[in-house]
Amino acid sequence: MTTQKNKSDLMGKIALVTGGTKGIGLAIANRLAESGAKVIVTARHQPKENLEHYFIASDLTKAEDVSRLTEQITEKFGTVDILIDNIGGLTTPGGGFSALTDKHWEDEIQFNLLAAIRLDRAILPKMIDQKSGVIIHISTGSSKLPIWDINMAYAVSKAALNSYSKALSTEVARHGIRVLTVLPGAVKTPMMVEFVEGIAKSAGISVEEATTGLFSKIGGVPLERMGEPEEIAELVNFLASPAASYMTGSTYAVDGGSTPTV
Repeated sequence: MTTQKNKSDLMGKIALVTGGTKGIGLAIANRLAESGAKVIVTARHQPKENLEHYFIASDLTKAEDVSRLTEQITEKFGTVDILIDNIGGLTTPGGGFSALTDKHWEDEIQFNLLAAIRLDRAILPKMIDQKSGVIIHISTGSSKLPIWDINMAYAVSKAALNSYSKALSTEVARHGIRVLTVLPGAVKTPMMVEFVEGIAKSAGISVEEATTGLFSKIGGVPLERMGEPEEIAELVNFLASPAASYMTGSTYAVDGGSTPTV
């Protein structure tokens, strides 16, 4: 993978980035735009700051919002060449199985799995018609290294996303469509900062101590730091580009070396 920024790699392509107003999603949207793509971003709420990208408000856990989103995109842009399914996150309490209700599980599966499936199903027909397209699912390293007392439902829902992504890649490859999965580790996003600060406050320790404890729970991070959203965006940009034209069905960890297996 190269980090040299080629402004023409994605020229003329239409990219849709879900959860694209902050954190990893915004970094991905910015990077795709640098490569020449016209970028659409969607999130539940209009961001307070001005975006350089075309914004459509949408709650992808609702089927009617997905229909409205795709109708607006079709009307204004015609098609989507690159779909980055980035929405998701940890919304359930820690404490393991006994702390999680049916509602917790259902909400986490809607947010981290079904939202992506629902949007893929809406976008894919036009990709199949044009015999090209790239879909990248942003999962998490927790899908392979779940922490039972912190993120059980989140990790399980994202593990299901990994499996779905692999199955989909096999189905649509014959139509010229590539499907890939990216597994970020601990990344310094606003959500992660808030999460670590919450741990520190509840435990009466410093943020640095909370970060060290979190790293210990995932078996350590050899690079000894969190990743930056832009580092995830670089990989996503590469995978979306023609340089990755023979790559599909694979899963890529960007985690500072924390995955302890080959």
